[in-house]
Amino acid sequence: MLKELITPQSAANSANVFVGKLGDVLIRAIGKPLGYALNWSRLWSLWPVHIETACCSLEFGAASGPRWDVERFGIIEAFGSLRQTDLVIVQGTITRKMAPRLRMVYDQMPDPKYVIAMGACAITGGLYFDSYNVLPGIDGIIPVDVYIPGCPPRPETLIQGVLLLQEKIKRMRVR
Repeated sequence: MLKELITPQSAANSANVFVGKLGDVLIRAIGKPLGYALNWSRLWSLWPVHIETACCSLEFGAASGPRWDVERFGIIEAFGSLRQTDLVIVQGTITRKMAPRLRMVYDQMPDPKYVIAMGACAITGGLYFDSYNVLPGIDGIIPVDVYIPGCPPRPETLIQGVLLLQEKIKRMRVR
């Protein structure tokens, strides 16, 4: 009678259930700590590429100097190629002619990628908001993660924006 109850089909189904449960257990046991470790490594090793077109670039240079030193907050100095970076910092006015190039820079970066819009010009067009060739913000071209307001924003504001981005990365789910 036991042989009648256990057929090859039911044995395969029970094995599939076991494998499915094992997968769920492994995802719960390993997935969360592994995701925490990946997010921790991402938030302390941001490699930026800069799109510098205005006075905000001077403030970023000041933030990279010895007085504020953004390397303490996980922003590595800009070097390497676009295929190695994971953070775009747009500083200044973006014109309609520059918009396709900005999108190309964003598309060449590997996932996950993050964007910081620094200064009034990058966020709303700044002083040139009513000009025919200046974009009213870069969020129409690429998705922005953190907005840093000011004209130009101080280095302390840039550091606060980086800390906000790190909080966002910390809360992300790893895919």
